Amino acid sequence: MGKLIVVPTPIGNLKDITLRALEVLKEADLILAEDTRTSRNLLNHYSISTPLQSFHMHNEHKVVERFVAEMAAGKTLVQVSDAGTPGISDPGFLLVREAIKAGITVEVLPGATAFVPALVASGLPCDKFVFEGFLPQKKGRQTRFKFLADETRTMVFYESVHRIQKSLEEMAQYFGPERPASYSREISKKFEETARGTLAELIEHVKTTSPKGEFVVVVGGKG
Repeated sequence: MGKLIVVPTPIGNLKDITLRALEVLKEADLILAEDTRTSRNLLNHYSISTPLQSFHMHNEHKVVERFVAEMAAGKTLVQVSDAGTPGISDPGFLLVREAIKAGITVEVLPGATAFVPALVASGLPCDKFVFEGFLPQKKGRQTRFKFLADETRTMVFYESVHRIQKSLEEMAQYFGPERPASYSREISKKFEETARGTLAELIEHVKTTSPKGEFVVVVGGKG
């Protein structure tokens, strides 16, 4: 019987990968990647030649049985996403679930996840928090905001550059414009930024600076 190893990869600076992760990537029989081009850049940087195959949200249901069978036959497979920890707003859950069902050992390495540094850098309470990831884009979005309006724990969201202003405006509508919040973008990259203030202040900051990148938005809970 083989195993499945879930390996976090850097969300920005390639030096953020762990020595153990590099060792696992080198010794695996096969690496399953969300985007083989992105993962190949990482592997080439560290002179790793392990074979790569695609495993993403558009094909995972079609190929998951084959990969489970390969692990059952003795192969060690590694799963990576484009950046961060697979399964956290990225492919990962399905393969882990099916491997467990088949009695295959699953190991998950600790490592990069975007929301953790953003949460700590926000200056908001992080002893208790709720991770919401990406909100629904259409159906259920307003319902989710209404539900979260009374949440007392710090809330963490992921958002794209295309929707950041709209999302902040909706949060101000449902949580109140004076609710404390922050956003972090380009984490561990050259142009990393964390902006802090009220939701109203963050909206104005986005309007005047037009920041780029992927965002982690942290919002204080209801007082």
